[in-house]
Amino acid sequence: MDIPALPLLHKRDGVDAGARVAESCAGMIRQSFFLATLLASSACSAQPQASSSAPSGGGTQAGASAQAFVPPQPPEAAQPVPKDAPLDRSIKNVPATTGRANLPESPPPVTVTPIGQFDAPFAMAFLPDGALLVTEKAGKLKLRAPDGSVSDVIGLPPVEAGGQGGLLDVAVAPDFSKSRTVFWSYAEPGANGSALALAKGTLQGRALSSARVIWRSGSNGPGGQFGANIAFSPDGQFLFLSSGERQRFTPAQDPAQLIGKVLRLTLDGQAAPGNPNFAKGGAEAMIWTSGHRNPYGLVFTPDGRLWEEEMGPKGGDELNLLEPGKNYGWPTVSNGDNYSGQPIPDHPSRPEFAAPVLWWNPSISPGGMIHYSGAMFPQWKGSLFIGALGAEGVVRITLNGATAKPAEFWTMGTRIRDLAQAPDGAIWALEDGERGSGGRLLRLTAKR
Repeated sequence: MDIPALPLLHKRDGVDAGARVAESCAGMIRQSFFLATLLASSACSAQPQASSSAPSGGGTQAGASAQAFVPPQPPEAAQPVPKDAPLDRSIKNVPATTGRANLPESPPPVTVTPIGQFDAPFAMAFLPDGALLVTEKAGKLKLRAPDGSVSDVIGLPPVEAGGQGGLLDVAVAPDFSKSRTVFWSYAEPGANGSALALAKGTLQGRALSSARVIWRSGSNGPGGQFGANIAFSPDGQFLFLSSGERQRFTPAQDPAQLIGKVLRLTLDGQAAPGNPNFAKGGAEAMIWTSGHRNPYGLVFTPDGRLWEEEMGPKGGDELNLLEPGKNYGWPTVSNGDNYSGQPIPDHPSRPEFAAPVLWWNPSISPGGMIHYSGAMFPQWKGSLFIGALGAEGVVRITLNGATAKPAEFWTMGTRIRDLAQAPDGAIWALEDGERGSGGRLLRLTAKR
Protein backbone atom coordinates (compact mmCIF):
# COMPACT_ATOMS: atom_id res chain seq x y z
CA MET A 1 0.00 0.00 0.00
CA ASP A 2 1.38 3.43 -0.94
CA ILE A 3 1.52 5.78 2.03
CA PRO A 4 1.55 9.53 1.30
CA ALA A 5 4.45 11.45 2.79
CA LEU A 6 3.54 14.05 5.39
CA PRO A 7 5.89 17.03 5.37
CA LEU A 8 6.01 17.48 9.15
CA LEU A 9 6.85 13.86 9.83
CA HIS A 10 10.24 13.58 8.15
CA LYS A 11 13.21 14.06 10.45
CA ARG A 12 16.83 14.92 9.66
CA ASP A 13 19.46 13.21 11.82
CA GLY A 14 22.57 14.54 10.08
CA VAL A 15 24.93 17.33 11.08
CA ASP A 16 26.74 19.23 8.31
CA ALA A 17 30.46 18.60 7.91
CA GLY A 18 31.48 22.12 8.95
CA ALA A 19 29.59 21.82 12.22
CA ARG A 20 31.23 18.45 12.91
CA VAL A 21 34.70 19.90 12.38
CA ALA A 22 33.98 22.85 14.67
CA GLU A 23 32.55 20.58 17.34
CA SER A 24 35.59 18.27 17.12
CA CYS A 25 38.04 21.18 17.52
CA ALA A 26 36.14 22.55 20.49
CA GLY A 27 36.12 19.07 21.99
CA MET A 28 39.91 18.79 21.66
CA ILE A 29 40.38 22.06 23.57
CA ARG A 30 38.02 21.02 26.34
CA GLN A 31 39.62 17.58 26.49
CA SER A 32 43.06 19.07 27.06
CA PHE A 33 41.71 21.14 29.94
CA PHE A 34 39.92 18.22 31.53
CA LEU A 35 42.55 15.52 30.91
CA ALA A 36 44.26 15.72 34.28
CA THR A 37 41.00 15.05 36.10
CA LEU A 38 40.06 12.16 33.85
CA LEU A 39 43.40 10.42 34.27
CA ALA A 40 42.85 10.24 38.01
CA SER A 41 39.73 8.13 37.67
CA SER A 42 39.52 6.46 34.27
CA ALA A 43 41.17 5.79 30.94
CA CYS A 44 41.32 8.73 28.55
CA SER A 45 38.59 8.45 25.93
CA ALA A 46 41.01 9.68 23.26
CA GLN A 47 43.11 6.52 23.76
CA PRO A 48 40.60 4.01 25.13
CA GLN A 49 42.06 0.92 26.78
CA ALA A 50 40.53 -1.80 28.89
CA SER A 51 41.33 -1.55 32.58
CA SER A 52 44.19 -3.90 33.44
CA SER A 53 42.73 -4.44 36.91
CA ALA A 54 39.24 -5.41 35.75
CA PRO A 55 38.32 -9.00 34.90
CA SER A 56 38.04 -9.82 31.20
CA GLY A 57 34.25 -9.74 31.42
CA GLY A 58 34.31 -6.15 32.63
CA GLY A 59 33.02 -7.21 36.04
CA THR A 60 34.09 -6.07 39.48
CA GLN A 61 33.64 -7.21 43.04
CA ALA A 62 30.49 -5.98 44.77
CA GLY A 63 31.07 -2.55 46.26
CA ALA A 64 34.45 -2.11 44.53
CA SER A 65 35.29 0.77 42.24
CA ALA A 66 36.78 -0.01 38.81
CA GLN A 67 37.96 1.85 35.76
CA ALA A 68 35.42 2.24 32.99
CA PHE A 69 36.05 -0.46 30.37
CA VAL A 70 36.42 0.94 26.85
CA PRO A 71 36.66 -1.29 23.77
CA PRO A 72 39.52 -0.66 21.30
CA GLN A 73 39.05 2.26 18.92
CA PRO A 74 37.92 0.99 15.49
CA PRO A 75 40.00 2.68 12.76
CA GLU A 76 36.88 3.57 10.77
CA ALA A 77 35.12 5.32 13.67
CA ALA A 78 36.68 8.73 12.98
CA GLN A 79 35.74 8.65 9.28
CA PRO A 80 32.84 10.79 7.98
CA VAL A 81 29.48 9.13 8.50
CA PRO A 82 28.21 7.26 5.43
CA LYS A 83 25.17 8.43 3.50
CA ASP A 84 23.28 5.14 3.20
CA ALA A 85 23.02 1.75 4.84
CA PRO A 86 25.00 -0.96 3.00
CA LEU A 87 22.85 -2.46 0.25
CA ASP A 88 22.80 -6.26 0.08
CA ARG A 89 21.32 -6.99 -3.33
CA SER A 90 21.04 -10.69 -2.51
CA ILE A 91 18.15 -9.99 -0.09
CA LYS A 92 14.75 -10.17 -1.74
CA ASN A 93 12.40 -7.69 -0.13
CA VAL A 94 9.39 -9.14 1.67
CA PRO A 95 7.10 -6.23 2.63
CA ALA A 96 5.94 -5.82 6.23
CA THR A 97 2.16 -6.12 6.32
CA THR A 98 1.33 -6.08 10.02
CA GLY A 99 2.18 -3.83 12.96
CA ARG A 100 1.92 -0.40 11.35
CA ALA A 101 0.88 1.98 14.13
CA ASN A 102 0.14 5.32 12.42
CA LEU A 103 -3.18 6.78 13.58
CA PRO A 104 -5.26 9.86 12.67
CA GLU A 105 -4.57 12.91 14.79
CA SER A 106 -6.88 13.88 17.63
CA PRO A 107 -6.78 16.81 20.09
CA PRO A 108 -5.34 15.99 23.50
CA PRO A 109 -8.15 15.00 25.92
CA VAL A 110 -6.30 16.73 28.75
CA THR A 111 -5.64 20.21 30.06
CA VAL A 112 -2.17 21.40 28.98
CA THR A 113 -0.52 23.98 31.25
CA PRO A 114 2.97 25.46 30.69
CA ILE A 115 4.86 25.44 34.00
CA GLY A 116 8.48 26.16 33.07
CA GLN A 117 11.05 26.99 30.40
CA PHE A 118 14.40 25.38 29.61
CA ASP A 119 17.13 25.75 26.99
CA ALA A 120 17.13 22.79 24.55
CA PRO A 121 16.17 20.27 27.25
CA PHE A 122 16.60 16.55 26.63
CA ALA A 123 15.35 14.54 29.63
CA MET A 124 13.85 14.81 33.11
CA ALA A 125 13.52 12.69 36.24
CA PHE A 126 11.54 13.22 39.44
CA LEU A 127 13.12 13.06 42.89
CA PRO A 128 11.13 11.49 45.75
CA ASP A 129 10.22 14.92 47.19
CA GLY A 130 8.62 16.07 43.92
CA ALA A 131 11.59 18.10 42.70
CA LEU A 132 12.58 17.56 39.08
CA LEU A 133 15.97 17.17 37.42
CA VAL A 134 16.14 18.44 33.81
CA THR A 135 19.10 18.11 31.44
CA GLU A 136 19.92 20.81 28.91
CA LYS A 137 21.99 19.65 25.95
CA ALA A 138 24.53 22.47 26.30
CA GLY A 139 25.73 20.79 29.49
CA LYS A 140 23.62 22.16 32.32
CA LEU A 141 21.66 20.11 34.83
CA LYS A 142 18.72 21.99 36.33
CA LEU A 143 16.87 21.33 39.57
CA ARG A 144 13.23 22.47 39.62
CA ALA A 145 12.01 22.63 43.21
CA PRO A 146 8.43 21.66 44.10
CA ASP A 147 7.60 25.38 44.34
CA GLY A 148 8.66 25.88 40.70
CA SER A 149 11.96 27.67 41.32
CA VAL A 150 14.88 26.49 39.15
CA SER A 151 18.59 26.40 39.95
CA ASP A 152 21.76 24.98 38.42
CA VAL A 153 23.30 21.75 39.72
CA ILE A 154 27.09 21.99 39.76
CA GLY A 155 29.69 19.24 39.53
CA LEU A 156 29.21 17.78 36.03
CA PRO A 157 32.16 17.08 33.71
CA PRO A 158 32.37 18.94 30.36
CA VAL A 159 30.19 17.70 27.52
CA GLU A 160 30.57 17.84 23.74
CA ALA A 161 27.46 19.86 22.85
CA GLY A 162 26.30 20.22 19.27
CA GLY A 163 24.01 18.47 16.82
CA GLN A 164 22.34 15.61 18.65
CA GLY A 165 25.06 15.42 21.31
CA GLY A 166 25.39 17.06 24.70
CA LEU A 167 24.05 16.34 28.16
CA LEU A 168 21.44 13.66 27.53
CA ASP A 169 19.51 11.41 29.93
CA VAL A 170 19.29 11.65 33.73
CA ALA A 171 18.04 8.94 36.08
CA VAL A 172 17.57 8.68 39.83
CA ALA A 173 18.95 5.53 41.47
CA PRO A 174 16.34 3.09 42.82
CA ASP A 175 17.77 3.62 46.32
CA PHE A 176 18.07 7.41 45.95
CA SER A 177 16.39 8.14 49.28
CA LYS A 178 19.32 6.39 50.96
CA SER A 179 22.23 6.81 48.53
CA ARG A 180 21.39 10.16 46.85
CA THR A 181 22.91 8.67 43.66
CA VAL A 182 22.09 10.14 40.26
CA PHE A 183 23.16 8.75 36.86
CA TRP A 184 23.49 10.71 33.63
CA SER A 185 24.57 10.04 30.05
CA TYR A 186 26.32 12.52 27.77
CA ALA A 187 28.52 13.06 24.75
CA GLU A 188 32.06 13.10 26.14
CA PRO A 189 34.81 15.07 24.32
CA GLY A 190 37.71 13.12 22.86
CA ALA A 191 40.66 13.74 20.53
CA ASN A 192 39.05 11.53 17.86
CA GLY A 193 35.57 12.99 18.38
CA SER A 194 32.84 12.49 20.94
CA ALA A 195 31.54 9.25 22.42
CA LEU A 196 28.66 8.29 24.69
CA ALA A 197 29.59 8.14 28.37
CA LEU A 198 27.69 7.21 31.53
CA ALA A 199 28.48 8.86 34.87
CA LYS A 200 27.19 8.78 38.43
CA GLY A 201 27.44 11.08 41.41
CA THR A 202 25.91 11.98 44.76
CA LEU A 203 23.37 14.79 44.81
CA GLN A 204 23.64 16.99 47.86
CA GLY A 205 21.48 20.08 47.62
CA ARG A 206 22.43 21.75 44.32
CA ALA A 207 25.78 20.00 43.87
CA LEU A 208 27.00 16.63 42.63
CA SER A 209 29.92 15.16 44.55
CA SER A 210 32.04 12.07 43.82
CA ALA A 211 31.11 12.35 40.14
CA ARG A 212 32.88 9.76 37.98
CA VAL A 213 32.53 8.14 34.58
CA ILE A 214 31.57 4.48 34.98
CA TRP A 215 31.11 3.46 31.33
CA ARG A 216 32.27 4.63 27.91
CA SER A 217 31.09 3.39 24.53
CA GLY A 218 34.40 3.95 22.78
CA SER A 219 34.20 4.28 18.98
CA ASN A 220 34.89 8.02 19.30
CA GLY A 221 34.08 9.96 16.16
CA PRO A 222 31.49 12.05 14.32
CA GLY A 223 27.76 11.46 14.06
CA GLY A 224 24.60 11.94 16.09
CA GLN A 225 22.15 9.27 17.32
CA PHE A 226 23.53 8.67 20.80
CA GLY A 227 20.43 6.91 22.19
CA ALA A 228 21.57 7.31 25.81
CA ASN A 229 18.41 6.29 27.68
CA ILE A 230 18.82 4.81 31.18
CA ALA A 231 16.50 2.30 32.90
CA PHE A 232 16.85 0.10 35.98
CA SER A 233 15.87 -3.54 36.34
CA PRO A 234 12.76 -4.11 38.49
CA ASP A 235 14.91 -5.39 41.37
CA GLY A 236 17.06 -2.24 41.22
CA GLN A 237 20.28 -4.24 40.88
CA PHE A 238 21.15 -3.54 37.24
CA LEU A 239 21.20 -0.64 34.81
CA PHE A 240 20.14 -0.80 31.16
CA LEU A 241 21.59 1.75 28.75
CA SER A 242 20.64 2.32 25.13
CA SER A 243 23.55 3.21 22.85
CA GLY A 244 22.81 4.54 19.36
CA GLU A 245 24.94 3.63 16.35
CA ARG A 246 26.04 7.25 15.70
CA GLN A 247 24.71 7.29 12.08
CA ARG A 248 27.39 4.77 11.11
CA PHE A 249 25.09 1.82 10.32
CA THR A 250 27.36 -1.25 10.49
CA PRO A 251 28.53 -0.99 14.14
CA ALA A 252 25.03 -2.05 15.20
CA GLN A 253 25.95 -5.55 13.94
CA ASP A 254 29.52 -5.55 15.28
CA PRO A 255 29.76 -7.40 18.63
CA ALA A 256 33.12 -5.74 19.34
CA GLN A 257 31.51 -2.26 19.45
CA LEU A 258 29.18 -0.95 22.14
CA ILE A 259 27.19 1.33 19.81
CA GLY A 260 23.94 0.25 18.20
CA LYS A 261 23.19 -1.85 21.28
CA VAL A 262 21.25 -2.02 24.53
CA LEU A 263 23.61 -2.81 27.41
CA ARG A 264 22.93 -4.45 30.77
CA LEU A 265 25.39 -3.21 33.39
CA THR A 266 26.01 -3.29 37.10
CA LEU A 267 25.40 -0.04 38.95
CA ASP A 268 29.16 0.57 38.65
CA GLY A 269 29.06 0.33 34.85
CA GLN A 270 30.56 -3.15 34.52
CA ALA A 271 29.21 -6.12 32.53
CA ALA A 272 26.33 -7.70 34.45
CA PRO A 273 26.47 -11.41 35.31
CA GLY A 274 23.79 -13.30 33.42
CA ASN A 275 24.21 -11.36 30.19
CA PRO A 276 23.94 -13.57 27.08
CA ASN A 277 27.69 -13.42 26.32
CA PHE A 278 29.07 -12.54 29.75
CA ALA A 279 31.61 -15.38 29.61
CA LYS A 280 33.21 -13.94 26.44
CA GLY A 281 34.38 -10.84 28.29
CA GLY A 282 35.11 -7.46 26.72
CA ALA A 283 32.38 -5.58 24.89
CA GLU A 284 30.30 -8.68 24.21
CA ALA A 285 29.89 -9.31 27.93
CA MET A 286 27.90 -6.07 28.26
CA ILE A 287 25.49 -6.52 25.35
CA TRP A 288 21.85 -7.39 26.05
CA THR A 289 20.48 -6.82 22.52
CA SER A 290 21.96 -5.59 19.23
CA GLY A 291 20.90 -4.24 15.85
CA HIS A 292 19.54 -0.88 17.06
CA ARG A 293 19.65 2.49 15.29
CA ASN A 294 18.75 5.34 17.66
CA PRO A 295 17.04 3.90 20.75
CA TYR A 296 15.46 6.65 22.89
CA GLY A 297 12.76 5.02 25.05
CA LEU A 298 13.53 2.19 27.49
CA VAL A 299 10.83 1.10 29.96
CA PHE A 300 10.09 -1.90 32.17
CA THR A 301 6.45 -2.84 32.72
CA PRO A 302 5.21 -4.45 35.96
CA ASP A 303 5.25 -7.91 34.35
CA GLY A 304 9.04 -7.61 33.92
CA ARG A 305 9.00 -7.05 30.17
CA LEU A 306 11.43 -4.48 28.72
CA TRP A 307 10.06 -2.25 25.96
CA GLU A 308 12.22 -0.07 23.73
CA GLU A 309 11.39 2.44 21.04
CA GLU A 310 13.80 3.89 18.52
CA MET A 311 13.99 6.27 15.60
CA GLY A 312 14.15 4.53 12.27
CA PRO A 313 15.45 6.17 9.08
CA LYS A 314 12.92 7.73 6.67
CA GLY A 315 9.99 5.83 8.11
CA GLY A 316 10.42 2.68 10.16
CA ASP A 317 10.34 4.00 13.75
CA GLU A 318 9.99 0.97 16.04
CA LEU A 319 8.51 -0.27 19.30
CA ASN A 320 10.38 -3.42 20.31
CA LEU A 321 9.97 -5.98 23.05
CA LEU A 322 13.56 -6.64 24.10
CA GLU A 323 14.66 -10.18 24.89
CA PRO A 324 18.23 -11.11 25.85
CA GLY A 325 20.56 -11.99 23.02
CA LYS A 326 18.22 -11.00 20.22
CA ASN A 327 19.26 -8.98 17.20
CA TYR A 328 16.77 -6.38 15.93
CA GLY A 329 18.20 -6.14 12.45
CA TRP A 330 19.49 -2.62 11.85
CA PRO A 331 20.87 -1.74 9.30
CA THR A 332 20.26 -4.97 7.36
CA VAL A 333 16.50 -4.61 7.65
CA SER A 334 14.10 -1.79 8.52
CA ASN A 335 10.50 -0.94 7.72
CA GLY A 336 11.77 2.42 6.44
CA ASP A 337 14.27 3.56 3.80
CA ASN A 338 17.42 5.66 3.60
CA TYR A 339 16.92 9.43 3.40
CA SER A 340 18.32 9.32 -0.11
CA GLY A 341 15.42 7.09 -1.11
CA GLN A 342 17.59 3.99 -1.43
CA PRO A 343 15.43 1.15 -0.07
CA ILE A 344 16.21 -1.08 2.89
CA PRO A 345 14.61 -4.56 3.01
CA ASP A 346 11.64 -4.84 5.39
CA HIS A 347 11.92 -7.00 8.51
CA PRO A 348 10.13 -10.06 7.03
CA SER A 349 12.94 -10.28 4.45
CA ARG A 350 15.27 -11.66 7.14
CA PRO A 351 13.10 -13.50 9.69
CA GLU A 352 16.10 -14.43 11.85
CA PHE A 353 16.05 -10.82 13.10
CA ALA A 354 13.50 -9.83 15.74
CA ALA A 355 10.78 -7.69 14.18
CA PRO A 356 9.23 -4.66 15.89
CA VAL A 357 5.92 -5.18 17.65
CA LEU A 358 4.76 -1.84 16.18
CA TRP A 359 6.28 0.51 13.61
CA TRP A 360 5.54 3.90 12.10
CA ASN A 361 5.86 4.93 8.46
CA PRO A 362 5.73 7.91 7.92
CA SER A 363 7.96 8.61 10.90
CA ILE A 364 6.78 10.10 14.16
CA SER A 365 10.38 10.55 15.43
CA PRO A 366 9.83 9.10 18.91
CA GLY A 367 11.43 10.73 21.94
CA GLY A 368 10.96 9.64 25.57
CA MET A 369 8.56 6.93 26.75
CA ILE A 370 6.78 6.11 30.03
CA HIS A 371 4.60 3.34 31.39
CA TYR A 372 1.64 5.00 33.09
CA SER A 373 0.54 3.80 36.54
CA GLY A 374 -0.88 6.96 38.12
CA ALA A 375 -4.20 7.77 39.76
CA MET A 376 -5.12 10.91 37.79
CA PHE A 377 -5.97 8.95 34.63
CA PRO A 378 -7.23 5.53 35.79
CA GLN A 379 -8.55 4.79 32.30
CA TRP A 380 -4.97 4.81 30.99
CA LYS A 381 -3.28 2.68 33.61
CA GLY A 382 -0.97 0.19 31.96
CA SER A 383 -0.56 2.24 28.77
CA LEU A 384 2.70 3.32 27.21
CA PHE A 385 3.02 6.99 26.29
CA ILE A 386 5.60 8.10 23.70
CA GLY A 387 6.59 11.67 22.89
CA ALA A 388 6.82 12.46 19.18
CA LEU A 389 9.29 15.01 17.84
CA GLY A 390 8.69 15.20 14.09
CA ALA A 391 4.99 14.37 14.41
CA GLU A 392 4.62 16.92 17.25
CA GLY A 393 2.42 14.90 19.54
CA VAL A 394 1.95 12.11 22.06
CA VAL A 395 1.20 8.47 21.25
CA ARG A 396 -0.75 6.19 23.61
CA ILE A 397 -0.30 2.43 23.28
CA THR A 398 -2.18 -0.31 25.11
CA LEU A 399 -0.40 -3.47 26.21
CA ASN A 400 -1.58 -7.02 26.76
CA GLY A 401 1.39 -9.14 27.76
CA ALA A 402 3.73 -9.24 24.78
CA THR A 403 1.28 -7.57 22.39
CA ALA A 404 0.82 -3.85 21.82
CA LYS A 405 -1.89 -1.86 20.05
CA PRO A 406 -1.87 1.81 19.03
CA ALA A 407 -4.72 3.59 20.81
CA GLU A 408 -4.46 7.36 20.27
CA PHE A 409 -2.29 10.04 18.73
CA TRP A 410 -2.67 13.48 20.33
CA THR A 411 -1.49 16.42 18.27
CA MET A 412 0.32 18.84 20.56
CA GLY A 413 1.55 21.30 17.93
CA THR A 414 5.09 21.12 19.28
CA ARG A 415 8.00 18.67 19.40
CA ILE A 416 7.73 16.49 22.52
CA ARG A 417 11.17 15.37 23.64
CA ASP A 418 10.46 13.58 26.93
CA LEU A 419 7.64 12.50 29.25
CA ALA A 420 7.46 11.80 32.97
CA GLN A 421 4.78 10.72 35.42
CA ALA A 422 4.50 13.15 38.32
CA PRO A 423 3.85 11.96 41.90
CA ASP A 424 0.19 13.08 41.65
CA GLY A 425 -0.34 11.10 38.43
CA ALA A 426 -0.16 14.06 36.05
CA ILE A 427 1.88 13.60 32.89
CA TRP A 428 4.66 16.12 32.36
CA ALA A 429 5.93 16.75 28.84
CA LEU A 430 9.18 18.44 27.85
CA GLU A 431 9.41 20.35 24.59
CA ASP A 432 12.46 19.77 22.44
CA GLY A 433 13.46 23.42 22.27
CA GLU A 434 14.51 23.16 18.62
CA ARG A 435 12.89 23.82 15.22
CA GLY A 436 10.25 26.15 16.59
CA SER A 437 9.65 24.41 19.92
CA GLY A 438 10.17 26.66 22.90
CA GLY A 439 11.70 24.25 25.42
CA ARG A 440 8.71 24.56 27.71
CA LEU A 441 7.77 22.16 30.50
CA LEU A 442 4.10 21.22 30.12
CA ARG A 443 1.75 19.67 32.71
CA LEU A 444 -1.02 17.42 31.38
CA THR A 445 -3.93 17.04 33.81
CA ALA A 446 -7.50 15.73 33.73
CA LYS A 447 -10.10 18.06 32.28
CA ARG A 448 -12.65 19.31 34.79
